[in-house]
Amino acid sequence: MPDQKTVFIAFAKEDEASRNLFNGQRLLVRSPYGYTDMSVKEPYESEWKAKVRTRIRRSDGVIALISSSTPKADGQLWEIKCAVEEDKPLLGIWLGQYRVKPAEMGSARCTAWTWDTIAAFIDGL
Repeated sequence: MPDQKTVFIAFAKEDEASRNLFNGQRLLVRSPYGYTDMSVKEPYESEWKAKVRTRIRRSDGVIALISSSTPKADGQLWEIKCAVEEDKPLLGIWLGQYRVKPAEMGSARCTAWTWDTIAAFIDGL
């Protein structure tokens, strides 16, 4: 396994099961990538934006799980915007058939959920 990268996973609360599945894949023996997950498991009670910005700054890159819940997920959209502001490499991963890229992603690309795509992004960090 190459050097472990630190990745922040931005996701809508409604997509927590998909985030758990996404994170679980990296632990499989045949997975071509590994990373340390910096996503927020529980919403912060106070000063959450400062705490999240610190986590994003400490990360090598950010992966945003994009679904039909994303447009209404103010926290996730803020995390994506923060990643762009902090100039972190950012990759959007489509969940299901949803294919609407949030404006907050700027020029970052969105792509299908495949091991090769995720491995290439993480290897490039």
